[in-house]
Amino acid sequence: MTTAVHTLNDYFRLFDASRTDEQAMEQLLNLFIPDVEIVLNGASRKGFKNFIDMFYQYNIDIKHMHEPWELQNNGTYESRWAVCGMSSEGTVYAKTGIDIARVNEEGQIVYLENVQENQDAFSKY
Repeated sequence: MTTAVHTLNDYFRLFDASRTDEQAMEQLLNLFIPDVEIVLNGASRKGFKNFIDMFYQYNIDIKHMHEPWELQNNGTYESRWAVCGMSSEGTVYAKTGIDIARVNEEGQIVYLENVQENQDAFSKY
């Protein structure tokens, strides 16, 4: 397993754990460069911490499942995923999509794009 794939697998694992585990949150944030480009529904923003903080304002639990990350010809990695969760309002949901990521030589994520099958899935963030 390459360093990039290890980092990206840790991303999914730590994302789920970070809701209740401060050490997991710290490890998750360290996977990203501080000004990582995050793309949700085609909208780009910088930094992962603001996104994850806002995400957990609207969600009280989450679980990801994902297929193996595959290296693409352009140097990015892609993984198809499914997630189930519970919103802060108490409703349950399930979503599917693809993540596209780029990792630098130091093994940190520099770009992460979340492509939802439902284009309105992350409209709150």
